[in-house]
Formats: sequence, C-alpha cells, structure tokens
Amino acid sequence: MNSTLSTTCLVSSCLMGFCTRYDGATKPHEDCIRALAKSCWIPICPEQLGGLATPREAAVLTGGNGHDVLAGRAQVITGSGRDVTENFIRGAEMVLQLARLQNISTVILKARSPSCAVHGKIGVTAALLKTHGYTLIEY
Repeated sequence: MNSTLSTTCLVSSCLMGFCTRYDGATKPHEDCIRALAKSCWIPICPEQLGGLATPREAAVLTGGNGHDVLAGRAQVITGSGRDVTENFIRGAEMVLQLARLQNISTVILKARSPSCAVHGKIGVTAALLKTHGYTLIEY
C-alpha cells in the first residue's frame, strides 16, 4: 500500500504496535504505520475479541484454511493441543460486525496469522471478511 487511505479502515492492532501479538511482544510494522499516518483507522485483534488472552499459546490451522474452519472441516489448535476454533470464529464474527457497524470497506491484516493471513493459508477472519466482499490488504 503506497498511499494513505481516504476512508476509515480496520487494521490488525499488532501491526500498529499494540501489545496484542500471541507472544505479548510489540512489533509495529513501520510501512503500515506510514501508510495509515493520515488516515482514520480502528485497531482490531480477532483473537482477543474471541476471548483469548495476551500472551497466549501460538495456534495453527489444522485440516485446512480459514474457509475450512468456517465450514466446520478444519480446526485451530494450540501447540499443546487445545482446540481454540470457537474463539477464532467468535473473533472473526466480531470483526465482521465492527466492519458493518462502521461502514468499513477495507481491512488491513497481519500476514502469516491463523486469524488474519490473506495470502497463502488464509486465516479465519480474513476468510470471513473475504466471503462478505471486503477489500483485504496484508502486511
């Protein structure tokens, strides 16, 4: 993304340096921050919205991608084997609700996330938003 957005967007809060990453670390994405410098944005963390704490155990999509999770054909499982699928689905649904309430058309999401990845193995939130026609940008 080379220019600032002219409308309000949702953005993965971890990209903006909020302490929402699974490991509790802060790793702001400078390119994302620069791109949104003169824009209106609302930070979101689907995993926190779904009821998971920070820090939390890392989780992976098993048996498919985010679309498969939403269809009940795959799961989201932590390294210790805990099934957090319901948390991921609940968080995705809450992000969708926020996007609708705020008349959002563009959502900026974190790459390589079981919630937010857009490219490669699409995450649960990204899959739900894509299904509903939102423009997704990945950093």
